[in-house]
Amino acid sequence: MAVPVTVPRLGWNMDEGVFVEWLKQDGDPVQAGDELFTLEGEKSVQSIETFDGGILRIDPNGPAAGDVVAVGATIAYLLEEGETIPLEVQQPSEKTASKQTDRSSQEQRPDQISLQAPPASPSVRRQARVLKVDLKQVKGSGPGGRILESDLVMPSAVQTSNNQSTEEKVQPSLVPSRKRRPGQPSISPRAARRARDLGIDWTRLTGSGRSGRIRESDIVRASDSTTIPVGADSTAVTGERVPPSRIRNTIARRMIVSQQQTAPVTLTTTVDATNIVNLRKQFKAISKTETPIVPSYLDLVVKLTGITLPEHRFLNARWEEEGILLCDQVHIGIATETQSGLLVPVIRNVSDLALSDISQCSQDLVHRAQIQQLAEHELSGSTFTITNLGAFGVEGFTPIINFPECAVLGLGRIDSRPVVTEGQVVVRETLYLSLTFDHRIIDGAPAARFLQSLGQRIENPSPWLVG
Repeated sequence: MAVPVTVPRLGWNMDEGVFVEWLKQDGDPVQAGDELFTLEGEKSVQSIETFDGGILRIDPNGPAAGDVVAVGATIAYLLEEGETIPLEVQQPSEKTASKQTDRSSQEQRPDQISLQAPPASPSVRRQARVLKVDLKQVKGSGPGGRILESDLVMPSAVQTSNNQSTEEKVQPSLVPSRKRRPGQPSISPRAARRARDLGIDWTRLTGSGRSGRIRESDIVRASDSTTIPVGADSTAVTGERVPPSRIRNTIARRMIVSQQQTAPVTLTTTVDATNIVNLRKQFKAISKTETPIVPSYLDLVVKLTGITLPEHRFLNARWEEEGILLCDQVHIGIATETQSGLLVPVIRNVSDLALSDISQCSQDLVHRAQIQQLAEHELSGSTFTITNLGAFGVEGFTPIINFPECAVLGLGRIDSRPVVTEGQVVVRETLYLSLTFDHRIIDGAPAARFLQSLGQRIENPSPWLVG
């Protein structure tokens, strides 16, 4: 029996992705576990495996590199020997058709149907009013189709035509946007992604690759020559209009949701970091002969935070529709700068990891984040987030909560300054800390106690990190 190959959902809010390339060719034999194609989601590019085996037959109208494909769209089939690609959807049986006819005769005409909104909690309905989202057009992902807050982030608009029968069902389209037509040049996956990010219509370009294939350098040259005037009056400005990438759109949505659905408060403090600076110098000295990986200041603070959070459980919590979830594990997200935008890979079970394991894990995650090789599960499920701007000379700042987490810790620069100790003026290393927390979950005093406990461990780190 023919097994359809469909576009999977890489994230809860994903409705569409960008097809990158086939990893198997039409007619190739395929076994369960083989990688068939690569797909770009909102945060990463992943190779998609199959759970079935057979002979791969790619749909003639299937996507090309750079095409946008809907989640659930059928793009190929796995067939047994002698089978062919299904040409049309099997017609319903007479019994089924009879039931449909009886049901349709009792229903109202499409222009008389009054759509009812799926079930949703009062908080979701309030949020829908804030975001100006029509709940009737949202498909809920909760039990029984119940609408959750996450469904409001990027709702899928459902359009009903007055001429469309109520019995008709719209299937995922196999013809994505920006489809390459016959006679148009081919394009590499990297060039297709760059063209999408820069808003370049690559179908009008002449490629410099073999057989006219468009390469990334062709897209860059086209973007350098594109300047869009804005208006024609004396106050108008000109410049390059750069459309936001998929990752930038995701960041924008998450930041807006965080600001709208949390009550953020930021506390700042300065701690004595002299001992942690000296400790890292010792690690660097040892690494020349023994240990290849030197823990960064971020690694040191991640470990100390993982030790401190279990004592302050409401900081290691998440705001969910069913209530406040006090997390049993400590999964810390580390904000990472990439060319595509900010990503937050997650170090799991920090409390149970040795410092050397944290250093190795963070180094690996950051590297793969920068080359877009992280899987979706490596970018989700964090219970607390740390962001570090100290390398840029920033002191204190106001980090934004990674919703639905309770808090995010910002690390500023380490600075040498004179301080008074036991009546003497001495030079000490100081570290700036900024803690933004959700006041709905926790109050200022317990949040301050967490910051105080963490600061004490930073000031005297050896008992917690060595041993």
